[in-house]
Amino acid sequence: MNHQLDMHGETLMKQYRERLSLYEHLAHLADTALRKALDEQHVRVATIEYRVKTSDSLAGKLELKGGKYHSLDDVTDIVGIRVVTFYSDDVDKVAAIVNETFYVDREKSVDKRKLHHLDSFGYNSLHYICKLPKEIADEPDSPMLNKLSFEIQMRTALQHVWSTLNHDTGYKGGVKIPQEYLRQFNRLAGMMELIDEEFSRLRNVLTDYRRQMMALEASGQLDDVDLNTETFRRYLETHPFARLNKRIAAINQAELYPVTLMPFLRVLRKLGMNTLGDVNKMIEEHSDDAYRLAVAQLGTTDLDIVSENIGIQNLCYVYVLKQGGGPAGIRQIFDWLNGYDPGNIQLAKELFEQSQKLSLV
Repeated sequence: MNHQLDMHGETLMKQYRERLSLYEHLAHLADTALRKALDEQHVRVATIEYRVKTSDSLAGKLELKGGKYHSLDDVTDIVGIRVVTFYSDDVDKVAAIVNETFYVDREKSVDKRKLHHLDSFGYNSLHYICKLPKEIADEPDSPMLNKLSFEIQMRTALQHVWSTLNHDTGYKGGVKIPQEYLRQFNRLAGMMELIDEEFSRLRNVLTDYRRQMMALEASGQLDDVDLNTETFRRYLETHPFARLNKRIAAINQAELYPVTLMPFLRVLRKLGMNTLGDVNKMIEEHSDDAYRLAVAQLGTTDLDIVSENIGIQNLCYVYVLKQGGGPAGIRQIFDWLNGYDPGNIQLAKELFEQSQKLSLV
């Protein structure tokens, strides 16, 4: 595209072309340094991308606003980095890391999040104008590296998506958008802003909940810890069924084969257990009977390998039998663990008969 530039604009474009390789080097150094800093602080973001403004893009900018730039150094976004976060409060975390990593020009930086217009959601980025400190780049042959400014934009994923969609649908062809459609855009912007805030709020609530549950677990107050995927996984890390498993394995001097016990979470929930305290109580009250049932199962065999799920499995059998579940209750456990199979009915009957001989029911 041909741009109509005055002599000052042409001078700036000539200077840009002379510096282009320096801008590309600056962009690479800044991107690498930021990624390293985010990684060291364990801050996970959706994307990081950088670009050097193209000749055509810069010429277009100078054609429109060339009079406001006394020198090329006044164009602070020739090198740009965009960081897209998952959550709105992560924008501030990234900003703090940027502030520690680079020199930030506060006067030229802009926090567009302080805008309060309903249609500003997609443009609520935090823009920092930065320079490289010598700790990152100290190259005697390229002293300009520490003097050139670059821009870092920080925004959420939803803000980024909205900005892209709004640009694609709202500005094509230079046609003025009717007021009724602009109103619909603004309503959607408000909804997405609310969603953005709610995601952050929900993450904070869940983080507090996890900390509370972990504190209860650490203090041994298992009756107050909800039984769910996360708490059950941590509970299994304490090997609560290990003692019973070793007793059962000793029947045949068998080796214990490691398997995941997570499928039993569904069984425990189906059996009405709502807390880790319920699971712990089952272990305390029924381990001896679960061992006796295992003796009946393994005592007449020469199995020398048993799975580590044998303890919790027999505990579930005994629990159901003690609750009066009978063969139907045992069959349900088979179905929950392995899926429905007509053969589960016969297996359940045989296990029930064994339990009757042991006076478990």
